[in-house]
Amino acid sequence: MKKRNQEMERIMTERFGKDTILALATVENGIPYVRNVNAYYEGGAFYIITYALSNKMRQIADNPTVAIAGEWFTAHGKAVNLGYFGKADNQAIADKLKKAFAAWIDNGHNNFEDENTIILRVELTDGLLLSQGTAYTF
Repeated sequence: MKKRNQEMERIMTERFGKDTILALATVENGIPYVRNVNAYYEGGAFYIITYALSNKMRQIADNPTVAIAGEWFTAHGKAVNLGYFGKADNQAIADKLKKAFAAWIDNGHNNFEDENTIILRVELTDGLLLSQGTAYTF
């Protein structure tokens, strides 16, 4: 498996370092489940605001290996529950998510007073990025 290089990281940040709709797949009892999520990319991981008691998070608790796909990109990753959106340890990434998701973050869908509103980090482990006729693998 190759490490992400500078050019690939530049493309990933340019393409996904903003509010991006991605497909996120989990598995339960050998059955795949796929849903679209709003995600933000930074430094080898995608960040997602979600609800701790959702089916997605229940499935991740049982099996943290996930698949993710977006614009000319597909990868596997390890999903990590960073916990409550509002906790001090999450302040830096939460501020970036507020900025990236500014168009909809305060539309009433999220309850930031609820400690079950969490940040999910998907740490990429391997993948394929296509850009301008070049295939980047890691």
